Amino acid sequence: MSNYNEQFLKQHPLAISGVLRDLQKQQVPVRLSWSGGQLISRILDASSERLVLDFGSQTWENQSILRAEHIDVGAETDGAKVEFALSAVEAGEYQGLPAFITPLPASLWFVQRREFFRISAPVQPACHCTAVMPDGSRLRFRVSDISVGGMGALVEGEMPENLTEGMMFPHCEVDLLDRGKYHFDMQLLTLSSRTFVDSKNHTVSTPRLSFRFLNVNPATERELQRIIFSLERAAHEKASRVR
Repeated sequence: MSNYNEQFLKQHPLAISGVLRDLQKQQVPVRLSWSGGQLISRILDASSERLVLDFGSQTWENQSILRAEHIDVGAETDGAKVEFALSAVEAGEYQGLPAFITPLPASLWFVQRREFFRISAPVQPACHCTAVMPDGSRLRFRVSDISVGGMGALVEGEMPENLTEGMMFPHCEVDLLDRGKYHFDMQLLTLSSRTFVDSKNHTVSTPRLSFRFLNVNPATERELQRIIFSLERAAHEKASRVR
C-alpha cells in the first residue's frame, strides 16, 4: 500500500489505537477504498480490541465493502497522513446505528507533514536527475522541487511516449550540485504539465513528473532534510535581499 520508510510504521496496539482515537476525536473523514470503489466514513470507536467505522450513505457501497477482501484506509489531517489496510469488515451496530466493525489493524503508517515539506530547487544553476527507462534509454529532467518523500521534475524536451504513472525507476541519480549526488529507487506518481508565460509573452507548457522516493534509509533522509533546510534558508535570504 505504501512505500514510506519503516520509521513511520506503527505496530504496537496502543500506538495504533492512539492514532485512531485522535482521528475519532477530531472527526477526521477517512477514505475506505477497495477493488469495487470507495466511500468516505468516520471512526466511531477505536480500542485495542476493535475498530468501529460509520456506514456510508449509499446502501450498495456498504454491501460492496462488506464483500471486499482487502480495504485500504486513508486519512489526512493538518499535521499528518494516516494509512493502513484491513482484510475485511463486518456489519454491526454502535450506539443503535449500523456500523462497520473490524479488529484493530496490525500496523499503521503515521507520516507527519513536516517530513514531506517541499522546497523549490534552484533554477540557476539547475539540478538534474537521470533515470533509465525500461528499454534502456536514459531520461534526463530538471528537478523543480524536492522533499524527503519525493520530488517534482520538468522534462526538458518532448515527453517520452512510453512513460506511464506507476512506473518504477531503480537507482536514479539526483545531482544537487554542490550539495552532492544521490541515488534513489523512484516511482512515477503523476504526469502533468506546468504552464507559464515566458519573457516574450508566449504561453509555454512544460511536461511535469511527480516521483516518490522508495526505500530511503534514515541516514539519507537526514541528509535530505539538511539539504531542504539549506535551500529554504537560501530562499529566505534571497527574498530578504529583494525586499
